[in-house]
Order: sequence, then C-alpha cells, then structure tokens
Amino acid sequence: MDGLSESLGHSPELYPHELDVGKDTVTFIRLGRADYDAASFLDARLLTPRTVGHTLSWRQVAAAIETAKLTERCNFIFHIGHVGSTLLSRLVGAHPAAFALREPILLRIFAQLQRESGTSPTAWSDAEFETRLGGCLKLLSRTFDPQQRAVIKATSIVSELADCLLSRTSAPKALLMYVAPESYLATILGGPNSRREAKMLAPSRLQRLHQRVGSEAWRLQSLSEGEILALSWACETSALVQAAHTADRRALGLDFDQFLDRPAEVLLAALRHLELEAAADEVASILQGPTMRRYSKAPEYAYDAALRLEVLNEARATHGAEIRRGLAWLDRAAAQFAPVRDAMAFAVTAGMHGSAT
Repeated sequence: MDGLSESLGHSPELYPHELDVGKDTVTFIRLGRADYDAASFLDARLLTPRTVGHTLSWRQVAAAIETAKLTERCNFIFHIGHVGSTLLSRLVGAHPAAFALREPILLRIFAQLQRESGTSPTAWSDAEFETRLGGCLKLLSRTFDPQQRAVIKATSIVSELADCLLSRTSAPKALLMYVAPESYLATILGGPNSRREAKMLAPSRLQRLHQRVGSEAWRLQSLSEGEILALSWACETSALVQAAHTADRRALGLDFDQFLDRPAEVLLAALRHLELEAAADEVASILQGPTMRRYSKAPEYAYDAALRLEVLNEARATHGAEIRRGLAWLDRAAAQFAPVRDAMAFAVTAGMHGSAT
C-alpha cells in the first residue's frame, strides 16, 4: 500500500482510466507528460495492444488517496460539443501553470449514474457516490509540477454533472463554451460525422431536455433534422445555464465565434479567469504556435478559422431550410418553456466580459 500511495501522490503518471461500478474497482494505466499532451480523449481511444492496466479495489484506492493526502484542486471546461473546447484546452495547456486533461472517462460515468438515479436503482448510496466522486477528482487533480493546476475539459454530457462539480467546497472555476444556435446548426450540418453523432445522441438529449422542462413535449419521429439539432443545442446549453447559476462568478461564458474573432483578447480573459496569469506577449506566443492551424482532435490534419467558416457557409447554403426549421423550433420551445428561454438568453448575454449568469 505504501508503494501505491507513493506512486499516486508523486504524479499523475498512474492515470485512473476506468471505474467499474459493479465491481467497485479502478483500473490505472501509465501515461507520461507527452501522452497527456497528445491525447484528445482520455478514454478507450488511449488504449493500444501494448497498454497494461492495473486494477485495484476502491477500498485500496481510497486508502492510498488518504495516505498520499491528495486534494481536489482542479478547474473545468464545460461545453455543448463542437464549439472548440478541445482547441481551447490545448491552448490553455500550453500555459506552464496549467495541466490539461481532455475528457476523462471517469466523469462520464458519474454523469451517467447521476442522470439514471431518478429512474433506476443505483449501485451506490448518495454517500458512496460522493466518496467516489471526491476521490476521483483528487486523482484527476494531480499534476506533474507543484505549481500547476489541473484544467479538466469534460465531455459534453458531463455538463449534467457540472452544477454538482461547481458546488464543491474546493470552489473550482469553469469556462462554459457555446455558440449561438444558428452557428451550432450550421456546424453540425457541415460534417457527416457530426450529423451521425447528433442522430445517435438525440434520444438521450431529448430525455435530458424533457427532465429539464418537466414535460414530455416532443417526439423525435415528428421532428426534422434541423429541429433535432435545435433540441440538442437547447439540451446542452440549458445544462450550462444550470451550471452558471450554481457557480455565479466562478463561471465564465465563452462564445467560440467570439474567440475566433478576437483570440488574443478572449484567451487572455480565459486564462486569467482560471487564475493562470499571463501577459499579452505570452498569449501571443501561445496563439502563434501550431495549435491554431491544426484540427485539435486530430492534429495531423490542417484546420483553421478560415476553413471552418468555409464549411459553415457551405452548410448554410446547402441546409438553409433545415437551419430555419431548427431556429423556428427554438422560438416556439422558448415561448413555452423557461429552460429553453434561459438558454437562448444565455447565448446572447453570457460572454467573456462578465460572469456566465
């Protein structure tokens, strides 16, 4: 146990890759600095035929966390999906005092458990859920250098857990990333992969939005593609609104289109919000690196703001009718339900110059 405690306390090299709820175990894999820097997703996509996992009972892990005196010390990036969160995470991670983690699968598991707790029996009591969530946050808060703070970019579904995460006594800060509805619809319609993903996620997003508005108001089979995408935007953005209400000034709204228009100004504001001090020349140096010219989820491919705009404009020309249907659906839904109305207001008023409320 002393060896495990020392290993866990020394650095994040032993990464908690998987939490088996049924068996109450944690599987660790070994990651170096370069592995964290390269990874767009800290999930199954990390694994290779050479990956070796070490599985321990939660009781062993909890004892090692306690012995190592690990603490929660992390901030977050929450987002609605396809709004530059991976790019921002890479830019923030270029700051020497930030340790960027992108989409650890553990948080997805807790978000899923919380979402299902109202409709099915849970494996853990509330106290057990809290103990394990706190322990996993302590594991994810470890950094390679003492002066660093972990900045966790969550998967979009983890926004359902964001108000819980932001209400913790460690008082984390967060960036809440979004775009306006029209930009979101054009983004998704501009790529076949994103359209397939949206179709796959639509049932769970509908369920989440129904829970938020307190009514089973819509049926997927009666909605067009543009309306389903508008529903998806409303689901994810209303989760950010809930998080913003919880965190108040500890949450900063960040419109990705604003970032692309004024990258230096917005990145500087984001870093300072996360308590990562940076001068204007340091921000300029980060932005002049290769990150802004590569596809952040797959850096081997070239991609920049000009290419993104080209894709969006093509989607607007090709799918204009569906975009209009989606925007009209949002107007009707906002007239009927406060959470959708609040989401639309958030997209207009939440910006980098104020709190996200």
